[in-house]
Order: sequence, then structure tokens, then C-alpha cells
Amino acid sequence: MRILISNDDGWGAKGILTLIRVLQPMGELTVVAPSGPRSGQSNAMTVLRPVSLDLVKAEPRLRVYTCSGTPTDCVKLAFHQLFPDGGPDLVCSGINHGDNGTINVLYSGTMGAVFEGTVHQVPSIGWSICSHDPDVDFSEMERWMPEIIRRIMEMPYAFGRCWNVNAPVGPIQGYRFTRHCRGYWEKEWNSLSDEPEHMLFSLAGNYVNLEPEAEDTDQYACAHGYISVCPASTDMTDYDTLQLLRQ
Repeated sequence: MRILISNDDGWGAKGILTLIRVLQPMGELTVVAPSGPRSGQSNAMTVLRPVSLDLVKAEPRLRVYTCSGTPTDCVKLAFHQLFPDGGPDLVCSGINHGDNGTINVLYSGTMGAVFEGTVHQVPSIGWSICSHDPDVDFSEMERWMPEIIRRIMEMPYAFGRCWNVNAPVGPIQGYRFTRHCRGYWEKEWNSLSDEPEHMLFSLAGNYVNLEPEAEDTDQYACAHGYISVCPASTDMTDYDTLQLLRQ
């Protein structure tokens, strides 16, 4: 199996090194990672300047490149430049340091790479852990990753469908198939300046869970010691509203 790996924390982050270790027994790996952190890039593309692609490691069954662009750039370039005879069999992005469940899926560079993978009609999985600690312990999550990959790869591919996997920190009881929890971020900015002519802010925020009692969500699973495995899609059509309009 040929596997393409990317992330948004950049090459060298503990998460992507862990992902490589887990996937190496499964096939031939090509890694295209940003040259530095690119969190919050969603599906951003670099359009106003050239993008570089540099080979940093070449070993049997493992090639590593760094890219000056976004996670989406990484995957686009990989398909265009590194797989001329056909794409990989699987795209994996992560493991992200930080929760990419619920509304975070819209902002996530990790998931941006995943959405780009599924646009190229390849099964694609985003991996995240609910901690921003750069040295977080992935060992519990690692135990379940091969089984989750097996389950996903057994499913017939559907255009635009991909997978958003989020793991809690600490002991893990198993994994659950979930949906994205409904919620939003409030108080998203901290003011750093009192000058009205030059206002300065830093990103902050508190997550508001609109359905804390719902037991089928990604937030509930992670809060109760389970890995959340959530199907996502590039199809952003609101079918409920469309059906009402067509009646």
C-alpha cells in the first residue's frame, strides 16, 4: 500500500513522527509536510508566490519532503509531482496536537489536507489528539490506529467522504463512530492594546457545546475515554433545506 502523509504542525512535530512509525509496517510512505507550523489554515492555498518542495530524507519505503506552503499545497503538490503513475492508496494527516472535532473541522489545516486527499478520490484520514502539549503521550491512541485504518479501508470509497479521528489523552476504552458536535467559539480575541488608532489582538476563545448530553457526538466520545471516528464530506449542500425548497 502506498501512503501519503502530511500535517499542519510541520515536519519534525512529535505527532507526524508517531504517525510515520504507526504506518511504516503498512506500506511505502511519502511524507510531504509544511516546513513549519500551519495551524488554522483550513483549505488555504498559496497563490501569490512560488511554493518550494525539498527532499529531506530518502530511505527504502520512506521519502520525506518539506513544503513552504499550506497543508493543502502539500497534498496538491504530492499528487501532481510525486505520484505521476497514479496516486497513493491512502492519505493520512496528523497526528495533530489539538482537538479537531466539532466546529474546529472548518478551521483545521490537518483536515484541509484530508479534504484535498478525498477530492483526489483517495481514502483520507485526519488524526488528532485532544492536547496541545508538544510532547503529549500518543501510546494509548497508537494501539487503536491500525484497527481504525482497517475498518475504514474495508468500506467502499464514496466521493468526497473522509474521516476525522480525535483521541482523548490518557487511557482509551475503544473507539466510536460519531458525528460532529454542534457548538461554537465565544470570546475569541484578547485585546493587547488600548490604543484606538492601532488595535492589537491575540486569538483566544472558549468552546460552547450546544448539546452536552448528546451521546453520539465526537465531544462526548472523547470526554468519556473513546476515540471519535467521524465521517466528514466535502459536499457542503444543506439537503434538509433543499428538500423543503423543492416541496
